[in-house]
Amino acid sequence: MTKKQKKMLVRILVTSVMLIVLNFLPIGGIWLLAAYLAAYFVIGYDILQKAGKSILNGRAFDENFLMALATVGAFVVAVWTKSGDYVEGIAVMLFYQIGELFQSYAVGKSRRNISALMDIRPDYANIERDGELVQVDPDEVEVGSVIVVQPGEKVPLDGVVLSGSASLNTSALTGESVPRDVHEGDEIISGCIDMSGVLKIRTTKAFGESTVSKILDLVENASSRKSQSEAFISRFAKVYTPVVCIAALLLALVVPGVRMLAGLPADWVNWIYRALTFLVVSCPCALVISIPLSFFAGIGGASKEGILIKGSNYLEALSEAKILVFDKTGTLTQGVFEVTGVHHNTMEEERILDYAAHAECASSHPISKSLQKAYSKPIDRSRVSDIEELSGHGIVAKVDGHAVAAGNAKLMKKLGINYVDCHSAGTIIHMAIDGAYAGHIIVSDIVKPHAKEAIAELKHAGVKKTVMLTGDTKRVAEQVAGELGIDEVHSELLPGDKVAQVEALLANKGKKEKLAFVGDGINDAPVLTRADIGIAMGAMGSDAAIEAADIVLMDDDPLQIAKAIKISRKCIGIVKQNIVFSLVVKFGCLALTAIGVTDMWAAIFADVGVMVLAVLNAIRALHYDK
Repeated sequence: MTKKQKKMLVRILVTSVMLIVLNFLPIGGIWLLAAYLAAYFVIGYDILQKAGKSILNGRAFDENFLMALATVGAFVVAVWTKSGDYVEGIAVMLFYQIGELFQSYAVGKSRRNISALMDIRPDYANIERDGELVQVDPDEVEVGSVIVVQPGEKVPLDGVVLSGSASLNTSALTGESVPRDVHEGDEIISGCIDMSGVLKIRTTKAFGESTVSKILDLVENASSRKSQSEAFISRFAKVYTPVVCIAALLLALVVPGVRMLAGLPADWVNWIYRALTFLVVSCPCALVISIPLSFFAGIGGASKEGILIKGSNYLEALSEAKILVFDKTGTLTQGVFEVTGVHHNTMEEERILDYAAHAECASSHPISKSLQKAYSKPIDRSRVSDIEELSGHGIVAKVDGHAVAAGNAKLMKKLGINYVDCHSAGTIIHMAIDGAYAGHIIVSDIVKPHAKEAIAELKHAGVKKTVMLTGDTKRVAEQVAGELGIDEVHSELLPGDKVAQVEALLANKGKKEKLAFVGDGINDAPVLTRADIGIAMGAMGSDAAIEAADIVLMDDDPLQIAKAIKISRKCIGIVKQNIVFSLVVKFGCLALTAIGVTDMWAAIFADVGVMVLAVLNAIRALHYDK
């Protein structure tokens, strides 16, 4: 409990004790009124202060004003009728404060849970000076500096591992409990916790641009982007509160006045009491508190699972997603090329890979690296000479004195070599040795382990159509789409073509349907911005894509998309439940109060009880049901 909550608890206990004691004291008249007023001020002075400030600031119609007016009115009625029953006014304020304490504790608990989830801000960075480690503020570390991370410490900045190896706890970032192993040459992001081994890291980003800073900024600013439900509640409260105040005034003055003109007993006390009860019932606390809390908890629950949602408006839009459009490379596939086949004539497979890896040894292209990785032996550059790269064709070189050509069909045609066409999906590297065709190597982008399962989960979650947009060849695109079960595929697209395809899909979708685009590259940024909801792969995605996206998946697993949709729909379901429940109970009790069926105690339940139940329901959004 916070100090403020403890102070409120003390006031509640003191007031309760005073009410019990006053019930047995043998006093009456002005002294009894003074004693009950003392108890009233102990429990309600802060509400009276807030009500006074609201009136002075021109915002009289809020819950504090309604509560103050109703409870003071209850005292006035008790004095006017000389009944000596001052308990109701104090009881209304007491139970209202109990409800406020409960709500404060619930909101604080959800904030603490989210703070614990996002407790990734590093306190310091280690820099080596004169053989000793010096702790400095991460903001002071320049790009290109070398920092040292020891076991148990947080990685303070993004960078590349220069030396050392370790297992990293990435659960606060990705929601994934399995540690990630890093070694020399691996990229590393801030916010992870080093579980074993000392790492030396060369920083690649300033602290303000690092992953941890962007995550914290996203979560902290998420509440500034309001959903339609929250906007509705704000508009509703502005109209609702003045209307109920006018209705209470009509009950207190107009109804008994009309009765008096009609020759019936005016019964002023009864109608004023009904009006005061009407005000207590009318407080829209359950809606005003529980709806923003539901979205706050939903965004926090998603963060716990490694899904960063930039605002409750995007959470709400995601719940209506019916069309999912995917980029291919790095989104559904790993974006890492591997040799998946070697088709040869008379030469052995190992010799073909030997010649190909050495011929490509001077290139940094991903396909060249995949050839060198498949060869799996050290490259001896002394064996290679006369390397010549032919743009758009491939490479020719001499390996061990033999003329080697490695490239596409255009290269074979240019050299006048008869080659064998290959219908396998992937990039085909044709090989010729000393002018004779030796075979070809197939290099493919590997599908992500959970990609097929992710598409199935999306369809199970109610997504009507899945589409893949890629710049890759038609053959490769159709092979990947068929393997994953994607409904529609468009290939050989430029970035501008992807935007045009998304706009066509947007033009043909239903009014209440939303289109989400999932991508990871710089060229995906325009499409992410154009879609109703842009989803970026955060761990390996580009900064431009993450900046343009509305939702960021921190572990690049496409299964997270279906999880995000389920979280959003659960959150929106809770919001709708709270709106319907609160309004039905509220208007039902208002009607019963107006006709005199309910008293002040029923009003307390209608206000405080409904608020407590709505808050309890809202907190459910903090947890994802796996």
